[in-house]
Amino acid sequence: MEIAQCSKANPFLPLSRSSIPCNYANRNLKSFYGFHNPKFDPKFSIKKPVFICNPRQRFSLRAQISSDSNVNVNEDQTCDFIIEDVPHLINFLPDLPVYPNPLEKSQAYAIVKRTFVSPDDVVAQKIVVQKESPRGVHFRRAGPREKVYFTPEEVRACIVTCGGLCPGINTVIREIVCGLNYMYGVDDILGIQGGYRGFYSKNTINLTPKMVNDIHKRGGTFLQTSRGGHDTNKIVDNIQDRGINQVYIIGGDGTQKGAAAIYKEVEKRGLRVAVAGIPKTIDNDIAVIDKSFGFDTAVEEAQRAINAAHVEVESVENGVGIVKLMGRYSGFIAMHATLASRDVDCCLIPESPFYLEGQGGLFEFVEQRLKENGHIIIVLAEGAGQDYVAQSMHAVDEKDASGNRLLLDSGLWLTQKIKDHFTNVQKMAINMKYIDPTYMIRAIPSNASDNIYCTLLAQSAVHGAMAGYTGFTVGPVNSRHAYIPISRVTESQNIVKLTDRMWARLLASTNQPSFVQNCDLVQERVNKQTIDQINSMKITSI
Repeated sequence: MEIAQCSKANPFLPLSRSSIPCNYANRNLKSFYGFHNPKFDPKFSIKKPVFICNPRQRFSLRAQISSDSNVNVNEDQTCDFIIEDVPHLINFLPDLPVYPNPLEKSQAYAIVKRTFVSPDDVVAQKIVVQKESPRGVHFRRAGPREKVYFTPEEVRACIVTCGGLCPGINTVIREIVCGLNYMYGVDDILGIQGGYRGFYSKNTINLTPKMVNDIHKRGGTFLQTSRGGHDTNKIVDNIQDRGINQVYIIGGDGTQKGAAAIYKEVEKRGLRVAVAGIPKTIDNDIAVIDKSFGFDTAVEEAQRAINAAHVEVESVENGVGIVKLMGRYSGFIAMHATLASRDVDCCLIPESPFYLEGQGGLFEFVEQRLKENGHIIIVLAEGAGQDYVAQSMHAVDEKDASGNRLLLDSGLWLTQKIKDHFTNVQKMAINMKYIDPTYMIRAIPSNASDNIYCTLLAQSAVHGAMAGYTGFTVGPVNSRHAYIPISRVTESQNIVKLTDRMWARLLASTNQPSFVQNCDLVQERVNKQTIDQINSMKITSI
């Protein structure tokens, strides 16, 4: 790891992992993408994370680089302020003209004291820091810029939705269309139907504010969707042939990887096309951003299923209710729904392996709660216990068109296991109630909170594309919307950390056992290699 060194004698030293000069005397980024278009020079290309030094607060980076024995750092050499920037059209098209932002004359923004985001504004990834720690990684703040790189008349934008359904997709579509039209005067907006393959296998539809006016009241996606079907060359050929110069891509991990591939091909061909990604996953497993849209709606709707299960099991003797919620690799919906409900006795998620039999096992816990309360509610994320189910059913590992591992129905498996145990082993009659609201949750419209969130996402994406940024995704980082390199949100998946306070709060709320810590039977009864594979699994298909 290289450390950039800044000094008054030589303020323009190359920065580590980037070719941007480090000028501590003037940390003004206007010359890059702000107010004018400088003569292109390869050294001004921002493609990778950038170190910017702050001589007034030179904090030691020894903790970050202690693993690198070849680096010697002293207090006068360190940089503590890092910007992970996103690409811009002038990286490969240096002579693009710039124009005043139409928002300057907008009645809506006339009352705003500061209409445009400063090119110096950044958002910190880590908001809690110690007094003498580095300031850390920052992302470029999202929002309207004073100068734009497209005129309304020349914009031809397109919107595509890919992957599974999620509350709020239609709201994002609506607000992209309305944002382009109302804020920037863009009339030419195309809808790509049927996911990525719609670029080259289906006709497009023209989108207007009137056409999308009430689609946010419906679930699903107005443009239809599909998994897979990504052919970079065919897609970019179609973009080029149709004269599209702004592409808005709504989708999850695999979709965003596809967006990155489209941007790379656009850059290779030297096309003036801004590629903007809007991350989507109901599971909330996208890295870096605070949360994904639709998550709040999913948690709220999951309460209905939990409440129904609670009513059912309270009304019978020895009632056992199992509610299966979404969560392929991460248990955020299950965890938050459990914390919100307060009626749940046990929450099982993919990140936390559990075992059924023996001391401290799930069967023992179920029996204990039945004796204490006469009923029990178990919330199960769909990815939990997949290793157990696979061993029991001798299943073959298969994947869908998006590269996701095809999950077995752990809910039905656990229901049957508990039935068999209490009927055959404990000789105890139980009343089992199993609820799987998965597709009902996915298909509903977004709630008020998510509608506002989707509006901010869409408008931030529009502002970024008009300002010439490309190859980026947008999302809230510490409650402030930012432009994030696509590679950052696809390099890993966000999972529930069992060592964090939120999981501790859940354990305290449910008073359930922490199966991982209870005994060594976990290692004997659960295939640890399979668990590790599930926890670290990344979608490789686009």
